[in-house]
Amino acid sequence: MAVPSHSESTDLTSPPPSKITDLNEDSLSFCATYLSLQDLSNLAMTCKFLKRVAYSDSIWQRCFSERWPQEVARISSKTSSGVRDAYLARHASLHQFKFVDPLSADLYTDAKSFDHIMLDKNDIIFSQGSSIRTVKIDSFLNGKDSVATLSDHNARITSMRLFPIYETSLFRSESQRKENVLVTSSCDHSIRLWWKVRVWDITTSSAIRSSCCVGMTTLPGTPVDMKCHESLLYFAAGSSVGAVDLRTMQKVITAAIYQPKLYSFAIAPSKSLVCTGGNGKALLWDTRRNQETLKPEPLAELDGHTGPVTLLHMDPYKIVTGGPEDLCINVWEAETGVQTNSFICCQSEDVGHSSRCTAMAVKGTQIVTTAYGEESGIVRFRDFFNASCPVLKHEDEHSSKFWDPQCYSDSNTDSSDI
Repeated sequence: MAVPSHSESTDLTSPPPSKITDLNEDSLSFCATYLSLQDLSNLAMTCKFLKRVAYSDSIWQRCFSERWPQEVARISSKTSSGVRDAYLARHASLHQFKFVDPLSADLYTDAKSFDHIMLDKNDIIFSQGSSIRTVKIDSFLNGKDSVATLSDHNARITSMRLFPIYETSLFRSESQRKENVLVTSSCDHSIRLWWKVRVWDITTSSAIRSSCCVGMTTLPGTPVDMKCHESLLYFAAGSSVGAVDLRTMQKVITAAIYQPKLYSFAIAPSKSLVCTGGNGKALLWDTRRNQETLKPEPLAELDGHTGPVTLLHMDPYKIVTGGPEDLCINVWEAETGVQTNSFICCQSEDVGHSSRCTAMAVKGTQIVTTAYGEESGIVRFRDFFNASCPVLKHEDEHSSKFWDPQCYSDSNTDSSDI
């Protein structure tokens, strides 16, 4: 009879290999409390067992308490469907501005019209005429001198955009990857790139414009605006909205929307939803569905505007609309077009003496709006990240068009600080 070798006898007595799913769920849940939200999402997509682990209340209790420690005591009233659902519901509500008590502060400037404004990390960037100013948000909220003026153009600024520095020739190292370059154009026929106070000036002329054009597609009417998302270039002109894939240079979306005149448009990232601003209202469209019909119909009409809707923002959670003849900025759910909030751009006591909403920028839970009057301009910053008092709908549907619009002021600077 053959005698098994030492290695064979060892293999016969060794236990089978362990798998992660052999571990206790409570132990795995404890380990998963150290994961990021992205890692938790990846864990939930692997299998049903790990999905149950990733959805454990203990994990989401930790996420909730780390992000909103002041709200932990309120979770008990929202946990009928789990702490994860409570976390996601609050996250969505904050991004939809469904609260009346955001952190709010006002910055007073010269009494000039605001042409453009944007949010970039810790900075508010805005233009008035030929001037560009930047505001450090944390210094501004702490009452410190936070305003800097960049070198002026020689004429009114017509456009401002932010581009990742790694997409430009200024990119030198990986440490710069998360930084942005500010690009501005002006009526003085110049384009300037701004980065860390340095400026590169590019003088434009009709002679060089024609040499750098690439033929892609045309639309009837005067172009309104263009926006980029991933590899798609979205554009609007006349009564049509379309998109071109920059990798293939092929048109991928075209939708005639039959709105008499377009003043603005916005796109929802990773979706086929487009919002267009017209006279007195904005319209929400599904561009891919509209390709299959000769007479496209909007998903929703966003009414409540006095004149043209020139201010328009759209993200996966919300649509924000306004215009130069509107007293209020309106907020709507991105998927349904249901209104969630509205608020004014100036001090309530200055309503009769100030302009309406002239510029707007939105990023996540933050929004900044502008207005100006005879004596000063006002930049109003709101952040809903730690808001806790929800918007309540009036019992009488006809008593007010809006839902409890309130104005909170925490001004820390005045025009003498500029």
